[in-house]
Amino acid sequence: MVGLGNPGERYRRTRHNVGFMVVDALAARVRAEGRLAGDAWVAPARLGGAEVLLVKPLSFMNASGVPVARVLAEREGSPADLAVVVDDVALELGRIRVRERGSHGGHNGLRSIAEVLGTDEFARVRVGVRAAEPPPSDLAEYVLSDFRPDEVLVVQEAVGLAADAVACLLEEGPAVAMNRFNPRRP
Repeated sequence: MVGLGNPGERYRRTRHNVGFMVVDALAARVRAEGRLAGDAWVAPARLGGAEVLLVKPLSFMNASGVPVARVLAEREGSPADLAVVVDDVALELGRIRVRERGSHGGHNGLRSIAEVLGTDEFARVRVGVRAAEPPPSDLAEYVLSDFRPDEVLVVQEAVGLAADAVACLLEEGPAVAMNRFNPRRP
């Protein structure tokens, strides 16, 4: 279970770090103890009776594929064992979209993982980070900006909902998770 983001205090509250926020929420729920393991933060955890490894790659978003591939190889896992949580500027703030597989959709973290693994056949949970108004033309600047104070409660709710979606995905499978979480409105 991988959450994408950027390491460091500068990025902690940015739109691009929603994946890290969801992993942190899951770790807190199950009291998972994390540790640094090379280029990733990892925390073994039990979610719904399944043993999982919560992972935050620390290589910065655009190079997430390298630590993800390393962790998968060390665990003798395959892309089919992987679920990734990412921010999505195409989705309204707070909206959750679970997918069993799919393209990177312009997301550089997903692109990096798909390129390094040689496939996009892995589950993902996308968390909407787009405010009601259209984002500026500079998307990099937008996703690296902090959430506005009036957005924080919606983001906190979305992080909890995304953590629920991840747990459902792992426990009940992608079809159930998609049916339960994709139709919800923020």
